[in-house]
Amino acid sequence: MSAKNNNNNERILPVKNPVPIISGIIVAIIACALVYSIATNPRFEWAIVWKYIFNENVLAGIGWTLLLTLLSMVIAIVLAVCLAMMRKSVNPVLRGVSWFFIWFFRGTPVYTQLVFWGMFAVLVPKLSLGVPFTSVEFFSIDSNVVMTSLNAAVIGLSLNEAAYLSEIVRAGLEAVDAGQVEAAQALGMGRSLTMRRVVLPQAMRIIVPPLGNETIGMLKTTSLVLAVPFTLELQFATNAVANRIYKPIPLLIVASVWYLVITSVLMVLQVMLEKHFGKGFEAKDIVNNKQINSNAAKRGDKAIKAASDAVNGRNNATMLGFNA
Repeated sequence: MSAKNNNNNERILPVKNPVPIISGIIVAIIACALVYSIATNPRFEWAIVWKYIFNENVLAGIGWTLLLTLLSMVIAIVLAVCLAMMRKSVNPVLRGVSWFFIWFFRGTPVYTQLVFWGMFAVLVPKLSLGVPFTSVEFFSIDSNVVMTSLNAAVIGLSLNEAAYLSEIVRAGLEAVDAGQVEAAQALGMGRSLTMRRVVLPQAMRIIVPPLGNETIGMLKTTSLVLAVPFTLELQFATNAVANRIYKPIPLLIVASVWYLVITSVLMVLQVMLEKHFGKGFEAKDIVNNKQINSNAAKRGDKAIKAASDAVNGRNNATMLGFNA
């Protein structure tokens, strides 16, 4: 009897592996040496970096960069959803228009597109509404009034980004099991309601990670709007200061620091969104739950058993919420 109790109370200890500790020490030494060499190198001119890190022109450039990123991504997401739905449409005309849009804007460089949008007023001096193929006009306006440098930059960035995002959205929609749609239709839900309440919430789990990458990419792509030309964003602002004081390296570091800060914030938001839309899809927990319970029962480990039960309960609750 005592032997049986001893076997139940035995705990399986992991084998000690010194490799992670040794590799961690080596990486720490290399990182410290790298940081020290950068911090003590006088050619980086850190005094100038700290002087201009909160410069008013730099801060204004950050604001314009964020505005460009936000407007472009919002428009691109709306267009991407429309294009993805068109690609899945039974109407061949809609499928053809969507395919052509994606083919054209993915096949040409974004810099080239921005140059053309910057020259839009030259190519089309006047925007008018009237009877086609006649001289009858009901309304007309100078293109320079409509196509400002900000509008041209936002349109160029958003159209290019929509072509890429549409394929991401389409992949996310197609990854949702067809049974989910059939179940929604059996409950009497229409196509739009099914898309909003059933398909999109589940597709977002797949869409969010690449969407976060595209948003970060858009943040850095705003540095190309000089082609429009739009001269207020962060990269141009730091370049202007660098050209004035003849110190390009410190101002490049200033721009890099701010890009890293903004990117870090966006990555945190991405993780939060992934956790939100990933509720109920802890596949690893669900798959391993039976094995965890088995191992816990063999060892008598109440802590692991309790954690396993919590995971199981959370998954069941979330799945019930989706089913509802």
